Amino acid sequence: MIISASRRTDIPAFYSEWFVNRLRAGYLLTRNPFNAHQVSKVSLLPEDVTAIVFWTRNPTPLMKHLKEIDRSGYRYYFQYTITGYPKILETSVPRPHRALETFSKLSDLVGANRVIWRYDPVLLSAKMDMDEHKRLFVKIADSLASKTRRVVVSFADLYTKVNRNLAKVDQLQPWDIVEHRDKLSELAFFFSKTAGERGLEIQSCAEDVDLSKEGIEHGKCIDDQLIGSVLKVESDHAKDKGQREACGCVKSVDIGMYNTCLHGCAYCYATANKSLALKNHEKHDPNSPFLIGQPKDTDQVKTVEGKGPIQETLF
Repeated sequence: MIISASRRTDIPAFYSEWFVNRLRAGYLLTRNPFNAHQVSKVSLLPEDVTAIVFWTRNPTPLMKHLKEIDRSGYRYYFQYTITGYPKILETSVPRPHRALETFSKLSDLVGANRVIWRYDPVLLSAKMDMDEHKRLFVKIADSLASKTRRVVVSFADLYTKVNRNLAKVDQLQPWDIVEHRDKLSELAFFFSKTAGERGLEIQSCAEDVDLSKEGIEHGKCIDDQLIGSVLKVESDHAKDKGQREACGCVKSVDIGMYNTCLHGCAYCYATANKSLALKNHEKHDPNSPFLIGQPKDTDQVKTVEGKGPIQETLF
């Protein structure tokens, strides 16, 4: 079983104490995001966990626990997002120079092949035109060339709730580059050339559009091949049917919760707004089996992931 921690929120940045407590306990509880009364019990015993994939913009709070995680026998790698966007788009994200310093330290701790740089999402707007994306990409790539082996790019999906939040940013005027194939091709080729010149493999994330002519192949963020070659363990090779058709990820169990990330990114699809995330965060207890809140008398375990301590009393 592969643990995704997490597409829905930044567990390393905001919930690392809780996560380490759950590793020590050997399990956690998670609610179905579409039915809060449906609870899954997820084993976190080392023998049940093939690998952990961390998604983060700031792994600093988790880094002090990595030695303990290593000693316990867990295998993991990081998807680490650095974009360098202005604070009007990323209100609480570590500033680029800090993020680059942390990325370098993490890479030195765990190895460059276990920290993947994400330039994601690529959002075009009046405040972030193509020239600015090219400048940022080169600057970050120059800093990380010896600290990672792969960069992942994706282009912003302007969902209704994303557009609603972007509309609150003064004079942003976002536009969908995927609808302008010539511009998309130009920028994708630039990313590919820049990455290649620095020895970085480049992949796309969950993109319907084919960018192979520009040198960017479809990738897998939950990557069975990387898990096999880098972490030296066999994993399930089946595609995750719970993800979009264009997503190449193999099956995993996501342990996060929507509307709990505090980074305040205006383009985020997983958080409706920061005030809701703050309200949910107030309910967080690092000693609870749930990321947010406590067990309720009406809760019933509907599914069990992994062998784990399934006979243990739930509450």
